[in-house]
Order: sequence, then structure tokens, then C-alpha cells
Amino acid sequence: MKVRDNLTIIQQNIEQACMRAGRNPNEVKIIAVTKYVTIQRAQEALDAGIIHLGENRDEGLLEKWNALHEQPVWHFIGTLQSRKVKNIIDKVSYIHSLDRISLAVEINKRATRKIPCFVQVNVSKEESKHGISADSVINFIQELKSFENIQVVGLMTMAPLSEDENVIRDTFRGLKQLQKDIQALKLEYAPCQELSMGMSNDYEIAVEEGATFVRIGTSLVG
Repeated sequence: MKVRDNLTIIQQNIEQACMRAGRNPNEVKIIAVTKYVTIQRAQEALDAGIIHLGENRDEGLLEKWNALHEQPVWHFIGTLQSRKVKNIIDKVSYIHSLDRISLAVEINKRATRKIPCFVQVNVSKEESKHGISADSVINFIQELKSFENIQVVGLMTMAPLSEDENVIRDTFRGLKQLQKDIQALKLEYAPCQELSMGMSNDYEIAVEEGATFVRIGTSLVG
């Protein structure tokens, strides 16, 4: 299907999810995850009205950035090795995978401006997933106070691949509660206004539970 047709369906689903949750659909931004598709398909997403593109590897981001430049708002959504920060730091608007101090040190050192970052949290406690534990999030964020080039704009998580909607929903609710706990601290460098959660298989549940960014690949661009 054309990206434009897929986008229409996804937008309708998001609107319905927002209606169920009593939210404004304008609060939810769609990131087209283009890591498995061509530059042409990514351009089709932009032509359809998508603003945000997400890549999870530095090579993929650089390839598409060289072709598309600053047309989209670029999100780095994958595990980021400290040694590769220098490759992408001046090209992205958001990093969704801040999960350790060594990475924060490198981002802070390489950045020439304040970088909006999401702290990645392993809410579901799965060994296969990256991210810091929910119990460690507040301490971790407090450690970031002296990093002048990092702004903690929100939290990111991935739900388990499960047929049990309650398991997925509990994961997203856990991230939402963490957000509330952090916002209560009123940290200027960590306003934590955003939640990056929900993918092709579970974005409607994520929206119902408070997602402000959903990262959609397969059902949007293939």
C-alpha cells in the first residue's frame, strides 16, 4: 500500500484511541521508522505529510540524511554506542535511547547545543531489552544535572511481544507513572513531558496510556 493510505488508517486509529482516553489527537506525533526501507520510501513518507523519521543505526541515519538532509525531524531510536555518537550528534533532533552515564558523557562532550533525549527504561524487565530499570530511573536522571548539553524531554520503552493486552498496557502504565514521579521533582533539565512508546502492533494501547510519540515502521512504511 501507499504510505499515504497507511497513514490515513493509522491516524484514524490514533484519533479513536484518543477519543477512548479523552485525549487530543494533536498530542500524538507519529515517527515513521524507516530503518528497513529505501530512501525513496522514506521520501514517500515525507510527501505524505510525515514530519518525523526514525533510524536505529548510525549508518542508516547517515545514508538517509545525506539524501534527505533536513527535510524531516530526525530521531535516533536504537541502541547508541558511545563511539558512534560523533557520527550522528549534529544530525538528530532527538535521541530515544539514553540509558547509561558513559553515553551521556559522550553526548554532552560532542554536542554543540542542548540535545533533547529520552531515557530508555526497561519497564518489562526483559533480559533481551536495553534500558535502565524502573527502580534506577530517578537516580539516573538526577545524575544528569551537570550535563549542560542534555535535556531529558521524556522516557522511552518497548512493551513485550505478547498476545496479552494487559501485559502491554501495564508496561505503558508503568512508564506513565515514572513520568509523573519525575515531573513532580520539577527538574529544569528534565521536564519529561514526552513518552515515546508504541509500535506497529501496540500503538493504540500506547496512545490510550499516554504516548506522545509512537514509533511505527511495518504498518506505515513497510
